[in-house]
Amino acid sequence: MHMQLKFDSEIFTLSFSDKLFPSFGFGGQIEGKVSHRFPLNFNPTNPYCAGVEGIVAAYHQALRVVDLLGPTNMAPIINHVADFAEEAASKTDRQDYFVLLILTDGEITDMIDTKKAIIRASRLPMSIIIVGVGSCTFLKMVELDSDDSLLRVGSSVAERDIVQFVPYRKYAQSYELAQVVLAEIPTQFTQYMNKRGLAPLKGAQ
Repeated sequence: MHMQLKFDSEIFTLSFSDKLFPSFGFGGQIEGKVSHRFPLNFNPTNPYCAGVEGIVAAYHQALRVVDLLGPTNMAPIINHVADFAEEAASKTDRQDYFVLLILTDGEITDMIDTKKAIIRASRLPMSIIIVGVGSCTFLKMVELDSDDSLLRVGSSVAERDIVQFVPYRKYAQSYELAQVVLAEIPTQFTQYMNKRGLAPLKGAQ
């Protein structure tokens, strides 16, 4: 499984089995220009960070030179990860599944585009976990967590529910946080595999 991580409202990463994470920031102002995707270590040819410790170190370093700035647009990140998932889905010799974990302290500002991105991602080997941190109501996040009905924009409807929203304050003092965050992943993964008629590859671990 490949894991996508996003810290605060500014960082996402893609992890591989070698524990190297290509890490990027977005929603930051660098030298007067707002960027929604820049290498966290400012090395465009080698954006990899070694493990979680490397990501945290790069994040603290970036905070010294980057001004955090809105808007909070999630669609670009979701679509970026979806590009990886789409490429992986085209390979018959691999069965990668991507999980995008987003930690945010506020509401998103590109709701329609985010819905469209999620609908696209619902057809790919991908899930999205959103953890809301802080006192915000996160009403938009609850809407994206379409447990009661599949997400829809116009005539476009999500193939499956791939979003899990968790308010951190509800589980901050509970050992259940990790369990709740990951609760829907097995079902979402199984739904994708079943809809594609995929069986585990021989020799898969």
